[in-house]
Amino acid sequence: MSNLKMMGTFLTSSLSLTMDSVNHQSNKKHAIVTVAICFLIAVIEGLDIQAAGIAAAGIREYFGLDSSQLGIFFSVGILGLLPGALVGGRIADRIGRKTVLIWSVATFAVFTLCTVWVNSFGSLLAVRFLAGAGLGAAMPILITLASEAVSPQNRGRAVGLMYCGMPVGAAILSLVAATEFGSNWKNIFYLGGLLPIIVIPVMMWFLPESKEYLKAKDIAASAPADAAAQGSFKDLFNSQNLMRTLFIWTSYFFTLMVVYIMLSWLPSLFQELGFTRKEGATAQFYFMVSATIGTIILGMLTDRWKKAYVILLMYGGILAGLIALNAAGSLTQMYMASALVGAFVIGCQGVLYAFGGIVYPTTVRGTGIGVASAVGRIGAMLGPAIAGSLLTAGFGAAGVISAAIPCIIISAVVMLLLVRKMNTTN
Repeated sequence: MSNLKMMGTFLTSSLSLTMDSVNHQSNKKHAIVTVAICFLIAVIEGLDIQAAGIAAAGIREYFGLDSSQLGIFFSVGILGLLPGALVGGRIADRIGRKTVLIWSVATFAVFTLCTVWVNSFGSLLAVRFLAGAGLGAAMPILITLASEAVSPQNRGRAVGLMYCGMPVGAAILSLVAATEFGSNWKNIFYLGGLLPIIVIPVMMWFLPESKEYLKAKDIAASAPADAAAQGSFKDLFNSQNLMRTLFIWTSYFFTLMVVYIMLSWLPSLFQELGFTRKEGATAQFYFMVSATIGTIILGMLTDRWKKAYVILLMYGGILAGLIALNAAGSLTQMYMASALVGAFVIGCQGVLYAFGGIVYPTTVRGTGIGVASAVGRIGAMLGPAIAGSLLTAGFGAAGVISAAIPCIIISAVVMLLLVRKMNTTN
């Protein structure tokens, strides 16, 4: 519990620092409420996304699955994120961020609850896919709302603070998994389904609509013939955005592939290495706590440092963590390596989302982030499936970890090219 108190103090101070520098054109209360509610939803998303990995052992036993089938189970939930992210951001640019977010949260709440009532592998995959669609639609909207609540120079911190809710939720679930309540896999999904239902009324009553969206909507309404005022999917490929879009897509694809290998398979990888379920849950907790801290710090550095320095730091940190994880020979070393990987691999994803908020203008920001997230989800879907195949083929945990290293190198290179392109354009 002391770890959670420290995490809470760190998050509170970070929120204060971020909101002290809110754009003078934005209402401070509006920004605080927006980021706080988005953070809360991200906590629930983190809990729901991590639920599959935490409940994997129980699901495997209950349905009699092998490693390949378990990999398919992980991947189909991530596959659901793809259409959700693709459609959610686009609709949010058309009818508003708040309305689409509420429906997205309701969708993943209902189908997460349905997970506990299915009785076949096929129906399990179906409800997990639909829950993933709701989760996928919500994330680009959360990023967009957090980005638009503050000034452009503070978007890295705002998105980082919002996104650190994901590892906070996963860390909480790791603690729950170590209890008797969490030993029953169905309880994990009951928790993941009931919490968002409780939060929906809070969103309806207190979450404000984005002021930037409302302003852009007014401009589009006053000049309906001006396509630029409304924005469209093809704007992602105009002369200004084409290379930026391709670079963002590539980095999202390979980075999220590694992120979801870690999120889905880390507890199972620990058991492959000979550690107990409880030790794996503890390592997962360290992974998520450090991910929370890393996400906030990297988000702040994104606003203060040169972007190239941040990219080198975060991808260098991921490589160091993966190497340490592969070389760890004791439980203490495994805990330390897990913390190192968590700080940088989850923090890196937060920075990539912040880049999406920086790269695209208001009229296509939801669309741009949503489509990039959808591309990233393809990598996220393939990653766990590939990891499952490697384990089934006998390559072991070391083979899975080693396979992630080239993905990180590719992502680092294209992100550096993106920064160079942005600097040249500016």
